[in-house]
Amino acid sequence: MAAKPIITREIPPLPTRPEDAHKGSVGRVLVIGGCDIGACGTGITMAGAPAMAARAAFRSGAGLVQIAVPDGIRHSVGILVPNATVCSYARQPGEHGEHWLTIVEQFKADVVVVGPGLGDGIRASELAAFVMRCPVPLVLDADGLNLLAKATVGQGRVPLGQALQAEGDPQDRPCVLTPHPGEAKRLLDAWGRPPATDRQQTALTLHECTGAVIVLKGHGTIVTNGKRLYVNETGNAGMATGGTGDVLTGVIAALIGQGMETFEASVLGVHIHGLAGDFAAQDIGPISMTAEDIIAYLPDAFGEFEE
Repeated sequence: MAAKPIITREIPPLPTRPEDAHKGSVGRVLVIGGCDIGACGTGITMAGAPAMAARAAFRSGAGLVQIAVPDGIRHSVGILVPNATVCSYARQPGEHGEHWLTIVEQFKADVVVVGPGLGDGIRASELAAFVMRCPVPLVLDADGLNLLAKATVGQGRVPLGQALQAEGDPQDRPCVLTPHPGEAKRLLDAWGRPPATDRQQTALTLHECTGAVIVLKGHGTIVTNGKRLYVNETGNAGMATGGTGDVLTGVIAALIGQGMETFEASVLGVHIHGLAGDFAAQDIGPISMTAEDIIAYLPDAFGEFEE
């Protein structure tokens, strides 16, 4: 039986930015997501989700952000995030994830986000191949998690979660999963794990299945790497609105890109994200808050730590 994790309340400090920093030295974040009508299979276009993640990454200190989306929404996303570079990804990244791996290499990404607005146009097997071969830390969110639940690896059709757990030391795995409760249930159902008794156990079980850092979103977001567990105390009910998860993903990815370890980046990320939401609620009110407001208040939240 695994030892109980240490409950921590410590918020990690912001990464130090050298005086001679340049945009290529403070984090290159690649966001893979988005969906046009032809790729989604649902008749829905999703350009906003990857754009929100990218904008949050910039607001969280990333020096460079590239967004890979289907060609049909490339120009729209470029307008939404004019300071990012935008490229098209192949609807079939290849059985070994070759096309996405090429984008990672060409952009020289420090961290990759997969999932915001991705839809169901990508085959789970292709996502699995990419996840297993990606040479830099990954943050999987939204439809990236839904595909993760379906994905298998190898001739034995091993569930991707199990394959991830088997790769090296789980504590050092540079992978973050950011499910909400519904996505967490889908993952556990797919991996044949019984429902957990509480949220902390749910997060710990997901970690046991994958070896990844788990960010279980919701009231009192939980972050765990199996050895340590953090329960967030910032945030409010006004953040229950579309796009806030994409913003959180961008914040965490930017902090990883600046050199933070995945657990520390996740803890600091959820705290900052919730604090920005608290500042927004104070000024705007929880009813009228949107995810855009959280991005707008990220400078105030980071400012609390800079002081």
